[in-house]
Amino acid sequence: MDNVSPTRRQQDRAAAIAAELAGLGLALPGSLIQRRVRCGRATCRCHADPPALHGPYWQWTRKQAGKTITRLVPDDQVEDYRHWLDNHRRLRQLVAELEDLTLTVADQATGHQARARQPGKPPDKPVDADALTRGRRHQTRASPQIKAKCEDLSQVSGRFPASA
Repeated sequence: MDNVSPTRRQQDRAAAIAAELAGLGLALPGSLIQRRVRCGRATCRCHADPPALHGPYWQWTRKQAGKTITRLVPDDQVEDYRHWLDNHRRLRQLVAELEDLTLTVADQATGHQARARQPGKPPDKPVDADALTRGRRHQTRASPQIKAKCEDLSQVSGRFPASA
C-alpha cells in the first residue's frame, strides 16, 4: 500500500494547528457561572418578600468520572478561570479540525469520499434500529413505583351526565 502523503496546504494547516496548540497554555473544561443563593436561616433577608439573595458567588462546574463537580472560585481568580475555559474551548476546536484534516488525508489516500464534521447536519443515512438492537424489540417495563390507576366507570352512577 502507498504511503499517505498530505498536500502542501494540508501540511501547512497541520503545522499551524500544532503551533497554536503549543502556545495555548493552561486549559480547563467546564463552565463558570455566577450565583446568588438563599441561606438556611428563616429570619434572614434572603427569605423576605422580595428576597435579597446572598452573593454573587462564582462557581466552576465540570464533569469528572461521570459526576458533576463544583468549586467556588474567589473573585480575584475569575479572570484566570475564564481564560483557561476559553483555552479549553479553543483546544477542542483545534483537535476537531486536526481530526477532520487527518480524515480528509486518509480518505484521499484510500479513495473514499471526505467525511468531515458538519455540526447540525443530520447523518447521510439513517441508523438501522435492528442493527443496534440485534433484531430484538425494545421492551419497556413499568417502574415498580408507578401503578396504573384503573376505574370501572360503568359501576359509577349519578356522577356523570348520561351521554346523548
